[in-house]
Amino acid sequence: MTRHRKLLVTGGAGFVGSNIALAFRRAFPDAQVTALDNLKRRGSELSLPRLRAGGVAFQHGDIRAPEDLAAVEPVDLLIECSAEPSVHAGYGQDPSYLVNTNLTGLVNCLEHLRRTGGDLLFLSSSRVYPIAPLRALPLVVSGERLVPEDGATRAGWSAAGIAEDFPLAGSRSLYGATKLAAELLIEEYRAIYGLRAVIDRCGVIAGPWQMGKVDQGFVVVWMARHLFGGALSYSGFGGHGFQVRDVLHVDDLFALVACQADAIDRLDGSVFNVGGGPSVSVSLRELTALCADITGQRLDVGSDPTTRPADIPWYISDNAAVTGATGWRPARDVGAILRDIHHWLLSERAVLEPILQA
Repeated sequence: MTRHRKLLVTGGAGFVGSNIALAFRRAFPDAQVTALDNLKRRGSELSLPRLRAGGVAFQHGDIRAPEDLAAVEPVDLLIECSAEPSVHAGYGQDPSYLVNTNLTGLVNCLEHLRRTGGDLLFLSSSRVYPIAPLRALPLVVSGERLVPEDGATRAGWSAAGIAEDFPLAGSRSLYGATKLAAELLIEEYRAIYGLRAVIDRCGVIAGPWQMGKVDQGFVVVWMARHLFGGALSYSGFGGHGFQVRDVLHVDDLFALVACQADAIDRLDGSVFNVGGGPSVSVSLRELTALCADITGQRLDVGSDPTTRPADIPWYISDNAAVTGATGWRPARDVGAILRDIHHWLLSERAVLEPILQA
């Protein structure tokens, strides 16, 4: 059981934040859990009744504003889930909100902990790894997906996925840059101020209450389009839909975060790649087939061969380090994740269809 009795979850009305906050409250009924959120993303307001019913206190605030964090009582643990989550943010548009939220907001969280104490669990991103080297991986088409060439391996990469020592030289998108810069700042606060922190470089996370968009939350979008109707398209890399990502159920992420909170003394300073791994990975073509099987609805998926600047063809998290340190492994496969999302979409259809339909 976690020794942290007072928890703050930033981005606590978002998909990951709300699920993490509620799961902590269920697992540790004596803990005081507060969710802080600016409610900017459409659909985040739907989390407020869920948080209230689950015994999680909600505080309307923005991590870009130090005074909003100052209004929160000192906490034992801060779980930083807030972010502008789209890797395409900043391309062809003003990047101010992205930088101010993902980087300046993180600095404000660090300052809050420096002044009042408390540990940090930071949800970073797999997008800290640079785009060009990821695109240069030796991949071939096998069946309905891209796979590594037989026997191919490079520094920080194998058929098991991308490891933490994958080279970091190169451009990674403004989104990825803010996450990597945040990681570096956390390390400095550890060294200078004695902050205890663990960093998780998360891949694709999915599950109920994700207000998905094509550029962030595509698994929910794929299922919602099959259920509610609307167009889908295989975009980039020739428009064939062979690109692959691993997927992690948000409840599996909570199981890891709870374990890390309990072992913060031992894990302090750790940086882990966290995702579904090879066994919980899916291509877009495979995802289409699975959604059709679950819903009974088959869509004619379009094709757009244009590859956007931040697109990558293959990313799977090598979980070896985090499994070795904690014993944690994902418990849910892709089918279980999709069935959970499908059940949620059906049970909340009246509310969700206007938000998630095409």
